[in-house]
Amino acid sequence: MYYLDSLRDKDGSQIYRTKAGFKYPLSKDRSGQYKVKSGEMLRVCMTSDFFLEEADPWRDEAWAIIRQRPDVKFYLLTKRPQRVADHLPADWGKGWEHVMFNVTCENQRRADERIPILLDLPFKHKGIMCAPFIGPVSIERYLPAGQIEQVYCDGENYNGARPCHYEWVKKLHDECKAYDVTFVFCGTGRRFVKDGKTYKIEGSGLQSEQAFKSGLSFRGKPAPFKLTDIWGWPIPEEQLYRPYFGPRCQNCGMRLTCNGCSRCGRCEEADQRRAAW
Repeated sequence: MYYLDSLRDKDGSQIYRTKAGFKYPLSKDRSGQYKVKSGEMLRVCMTSDFFLEEADPWRDEAWAIIRQRPDVKFYLLTKRPQRVADHLPADWGKGWEHVMFNVTCENQRRADERIPILLDLPFKHKGIMCAPFIGPVSIERYLPAGQIEQVYCDGENYNGARPCHYEWVKKLHDECKAYDVTFVFCGTGRRFVKDGKTYKIEGSGLQSEQAFKSGLSFRGKPAPFKLTDIWGWPIPEEQLYRPYFGPRCQNCGMRLTCNGCSRCGRCEEADQRRAAW
């Protein structure tokens, strides 16, 4: 995050509310239809943390936006699960059907700190993100509770990236498969170790492709979201967004749980440039 911010002349340590995009889930096109379609997934604060203390003044407004789109899946991720219980909406109850809550578990120490809190929190959908995956992690003791629906893992990137080991990924895969929990190997990271050899894998696209080729991702038992319209009526399956996966999506490590290709045209432009070369 700090590296990516530096490319935009931003200081990653500065916490601020974005001027553009904060109300994106409520934005509409010229015909009055929501730009974000029913059934899509929005990953919130993926380069920040939804439960940052500095964000307390804005969080109620963010919850209000999420409340208005019960037809959209919202993916929340935090390193601060200890703050969550005190910062849920008053009408939260046992959780909202369209919100998935995830904690970051980059090594065993963090897993053992955060997963027990995760299991005690009132969310309908729960997951774990082992990224950046910088140490071996076992979650076998937490899976019998049946609350964890999916587990992601991804190596580290950019300068000074610490290695991710194949054996760590395989162990997580085996534990998830034993309990029929979806496991997504998103990417190898910049330094990947297998059979004692370190591979330098530059570029997130290639890292994702190599993760896909490992065959370690696994689709476990379904975890359906009960999406409704604003009045609480269920939305028929045929009216929900269906992800589109283009040619370059076929070998992507994220495909198993991805929102699909936005059809921005960049892939076609890149292919045309390659053809011209």
